[in-house]
Amino acid sequence: MKTLGRVLPLICLVASSTHAADFFVSPHGKDDDPGTREKPFATITRARDAARSIQGESITIHLRRGTHYLAEPVELSHEDSGTAEHPVVYTSFENEPVTISGGEHLELEFEPYRDGIVRAKVRPEFTTDQLFLGGARLHMARYPNYDSDAQHFNGSAADCISRERAARWKNPKGGFFHAMHSAHWGDMHYRITGKNAKGEVQYEGGWQNNRKSRPHRDHRFVENIFEELDAPGEWFLDEENDLLYLFPRGGWVPRPESKRKLESVHLEQLFILRGTRERPVRHVSLRGLTLTHTARTFMKNREPLLRSDWTTWRGGAVFLEGTEDCRLENLTLRKVGSNAIFVNRYNRRVTISGTHVVDAGASSVSFVGSPKALRSPLFEYNEKSTFDDMDRTPGPRSPDYPAQCTVDDCLLTRNGRFEKQTAGVNICMAEEITVRRSTINDVPRAGINICDGAFGGHLLEHCDVFNTVRETGDHGSFNSWGRDRFWHANRGTTEAWVRKAPDMPTWDARKRTIIRHNRWRCDLGWDIDLDDGSSNYHIYNNLCLSGGIKLREGYRRVVENNVLVNNTFHPHVWYEKSESIFRRNIIFAPHAPAGMKPQNYGPGVDDNFLHVDGAEVGPATELQKISRADTRSLRGDALFVDEEKADYRVREDSPARKIGFENFPMAGFGVVSERLKNFAREPILPGSPEELGIVNRGWGQSKVLSPHKKSRRTLWAGATVRNVQTEGDKSAAGLDSIRGVLVLKVRKGSLADRLGLKPLDVILGGAQSNGELLGIEGMREFAEVFGFYRGDIRMRIRVWRDQNEILLEGRS
Repeated sequence: MKTLGRVLPLICLVASSTHAADFFVSPHGKDDDPGTREKPFATITRARDAARSIQGESITIHLRRGTHYLAEPVELSHEDSGTAEHPVVYTSFENEPVTISGGEHLELEFEPYRDGIVRAKVRPEFTTDQLFLGGARLHMARYPNYDSDAQHFNGSAADCISRERAARWKNPKGGFFHAMHSAHWGDMHYRITGKNAKGEVQYEGGWQNNRKSRPHRDHRFVENIFEELDAPGEWFLDEENDLLYLFPRGGWVPRPESKRKLESVHLEQLFILRGTRERPVRHVSLRGLTLTHTARTFMKNREPLLRSDWTTWRGGAVFLEGTEDCRLENLTLRKVGSNAIFVNRYNRRVTISGTHVVDAGASSVSFVGSPKALRSPLFEYNEKSTFDDMDRTPGPRSPDYPAQCTVDDCLLTRNGRFEKQTAGVNICMAEEITVRRSTINDVPRAGINICDGAFGGHLLEHCDVFNTVRETGDHGSFNSWGRDRFWHANRGTTEAWVRKAPDMPTWDARKRTIIRHNRWRCDLGWDIDLDDGSSNYHIYNNLCLSGGIKLREGYRRVVENNVLVNNTFHPHVWYEKSESIFRRNIIFAPHAPAGMKPQNYGPGVDDNFLHVDGAEVGPATELQKISRADTRSLRGDALFVDEEKADYRVREDSPARKIGFENFPMAGFGVVSERLKNFAREPILPGSPEELGIVNRGWGQSKVLSPHKKSRRTLWAGATVRNVQTEGDKSAAGLDSIRGVLVLKVRKGSLADRLGLKPLDVILGGAQSNGELLGIEGMREFAEVFGFYRGDIRMRIRVWRDQNEILLEGRS
């Protein structure tokens, strides 16, 4: 017995070290119950508080089936952490369907109002900016009415805030005016404050885009205006009189007893994991939950993200700040009003896996660091620094940014329902972010966006990204900027700085970003678009199905062994000695440069293969004439394994092997879990019947390659000029549309030189003598203004240079 007595405590000790604590939460529970399976808690926060008393054990908070309506976000801090051995998990119990909602179920008694509209009394404090009926999102009263087939905003109208339209409105205060950026680089949102004495609509806002712009003149709409309640599926909340108006579809009016619930929203965020670098939230997982119904936050989106085109609101349905080793697993986030998942400032090793995000109001997943982590940060496109004044220490100033985080096996679709300057995955001021085995599609802008070079080291692999750039322009399925310390809007200034400090382009982009083994398709832009300053990239083994690859100014980019179906390579305004390489790629058309000097290609552009169906093998003279390089590049039939099935591997006898092209797998793109594969689509394949039915809204791949407004080069006053012709010209110059006359060369000492014209200037207007400045859309207007000049005549030329407008003046 004594021996047995000594053994028993040891058995108890082992049992306690492996014991797990379990708490249960049910929509039908009570918070004063013990939280057991038989007597569950009613709220997640009550279970969280109970778990804080447990030490040294794994903790699982089981959520039972049904909808859990939150009165406030579930906030987790350092004291809610687990450990690697004993994590804390919030999960659905035995895969029961569990929904976490930031709204409420409305049980209202509607009565007829007029013209098919019904109304109901709501409590005085009630407010919402979204309504859902049977899970379907209804629309605020708007003009024009919602059109699921319309490209921009699901319906837009040039006259939406005209005085004639506004005359219909008694009091539009509280309405919203939405518009695309004038160059389609994003969108802006305004709160209507009323009308002035002239009947003109007054509003405030427009700060949602870091490249300031007037509202687009055509692509705009208004909502939340009572007089526009005129279509089934629309609603309006009269907060002054506590009345909710609804225009029901098919005459069906929601009743309190109906199974089709009418739901509103009142929370902006659902789960907040917030710690600090010194006291992080550790080893907490959210697993197997559906999160839905959060408020829109587009009027809070106003913080500029360095000199990228973006602004942001630091928040999301799931928000993480100051965390380590936390996981979001097998979640579904649908119909949230703004960002779905936002990883903010200091975070390490966050993993997002097996997760489906659909119909998010803004971005699906965002990783955004603090500008305090950067040295000499600048925030607006036109802000400038000097070489002598900037902090020239390489690397970050502090660790206040996300790093070593992963998005794996995620389906991210239809983001940007309300905000267009968004992405499936957005990365800004972060390091070593991996996005792999994910499908991203049906988005208004880029599928994956990287805002800057700070601090690089990202890995994008085995992703399927398609049907992108549906509402914006001048972007790609992948889009990036690198307006880091080395970058200046004047390329000559950047080149001078880099001659002084050759390692300057990697002071911020200190680690190489790798893009490999992905499938991309963008019919309204480029498949891969490295924009201003993007540097230190290695891009290989990618299958690009439509838009080709664009490299704007930047340093140390290696693009090799990719297949660019039905498109080509788009080099734009490179720096001298950029150390950029384009080699061993298969392209379907000659290079499409914009603003390139032949000497800037360099020896790294070579060993490429220009595929021409049925052609004999020979030198790629078309490429050589363009690049003054490509000395070893070839043209001919690449002999693909099965082009009809989009198998662009080449046969053993393919001449593409002579330039060093190596086959890579043509499968394995996108999500891998069966749950997500059941929901995921695949891109339309080249040459398929579906592709023939595509309607290119905006500019499609044909416009990327085909000139627009063709004109011959013309010599004028010692300058060689021609029309701005292509989307490449437009993008290289940073114009909002294809317009103007492009200056190609300027002879030293000529009149054009004395007037101050420079290569790559775009002439947008001009006048002789004291005449009125006239707009110049192309060579026709240019000839009318400047075609004839005699004697000593004063000239004024309105020029677009370094993405700013200037006025040149001189005498002939």
